[in-house]
Amino acid sequence: MGIIRLNNIRVFAFHGCMEEEAKIGSDYRVDVMAKGTFRDAATSDNLIDAIDYVHLNQIVKEEMAIRSNLLEHVCERIIKRVLREIEMVKEINVAVSKINPPIGGDVESVTVEMQEVR
Repeated sequence: MGIIRLNNIRVFAFHGCMEEEAKIGSDYRVDVMAKGTFRDAATSDNLIDAIDYVHLNQIVKEEMAIRSNLLEHVCERIIKRVLREIEMVKEINVAVSKINPPIGGDVESVTVEMQEVR
């Protein structure tokens, strides 16, 4: 079993329950960890045998562009889509962080992290 990580994917999106969040948007950070068997890729040196991190990044960007009230909903969509589109992924962990959340305090970020095993 191997692990591939995409760290600190930076996106601008419009998630949140407050009306102004839908209008002004916010900066987000997404971290993805996917586990799968890397044996074939290590032997063949062919992308077709690997978990394609370009594909993972594209899924994150596309799902982050779909507005949601809750970060949990965004995480769930990313997880479900990765498991549907990338069969080699056996376990996935996604963390979505809202940078400078509007919660009435000096908070760098708030993060929702979810995991699923196939």
